[in-house]
Amino acid sequence: MQTLYALDSLSDQTKPGEPISILNKKIDQSKQLFTYLVYFITETARYAETDANKKASKNLPTAADLATNTKIAGNEILWKIVEDISFKGTVNELKAHLLIDQDLLKKTYRNLIETPEYIEYIEEQSRDKKSEKKMLEFIFTDLMLPNEDFINHIEEHFINWDDDAEMMHSLVLSYLSKPGQQNFQDFLSAEKRQFAKDLLLTVLDKTEQTLELIKPKLKNWDADRIASLDLILLQMGVCEFLYFETIPTKVTINEYIDLAKAYSTPQSGQFVNGLLDNIHKELQAANKLDKRNFKDAK
Repeated sequence: MQTLYALDSLSDQTKPGEPISILNKKIDQSKQLFTYLVYFITETARYAETDANKKASKNLPTAADLATNTKIAGNEILWKIVEDISFKGTVNELKAHLLIDQDLLKKTYRNLIETPEYIEYIEEQSRDKKSEKKMLEFIFTDLMLPNEDFINHIEEHFINWDDDAEMMHSLVLSYLSKPGQQNFQDFLSAEKRQFAKDLLLTVLDKTEQTLELIKPKLKNWDADRIASLDLILLQMGVCEFLYFETIPTKVTINEYIDLAKAYSTPQSGQFVNGLLDNIHKELQAANKLDKRNFKDAK
């Protein structure tokens, strides 16, 4: 979607191979952002040891200084992440340690240890997967994302934050539920990457055919006020109807409604829903939902 939107702004200036190049660049940008968000979570948790060492190194440390609780630094899910070879490799590739704002990291940790959630966590002597995961999720959802300074920090280093924010929220939480199962070096599996390429090329190759189906349905809408992103989503949806036989039409409609709501205008969800449902019924009635591969379609 983002690649097609970028190509739309280029008009006829697209060079051969540029669509795939832009797609790969956007996938890499998403991988870097995802990696850094997970890295910041781990560094916040690991800061407990740094804090404890600093307090113990004082000339006259108090009993409280020497008793700093570092339970979170030994969080079992945390260590599944930091010992993951693909995570280490991507963090090094990104040079994440150079991007991180140490003052912001320290403030995030300070905010963390003052919360009732953290106090409850360290007071529990035992460890269980649910509480370990919940603590890392809390750092992300309650301390990082609502923090304006953190968002400014992210926007400074990752230009794709606005486009990817909602997706990153889901991806990070999903990863924390199953740490170690995401290959950071291969952010998208070969199958998913190929699907993205195929869908991109399909939409570009079949623009004329999809618009023939879409434009007659726009008679009740002000064409000049239709968001360009909505039109892109409609073209993607129609291409999935016609040329991707493994995707149920209901799944296609629901996914593009969600995308329209998340990335376009307040009215876009209803608009995309109405048109895709109308087109689907028309294609079904005409027995045209054969879903052949676009390369083989006439």
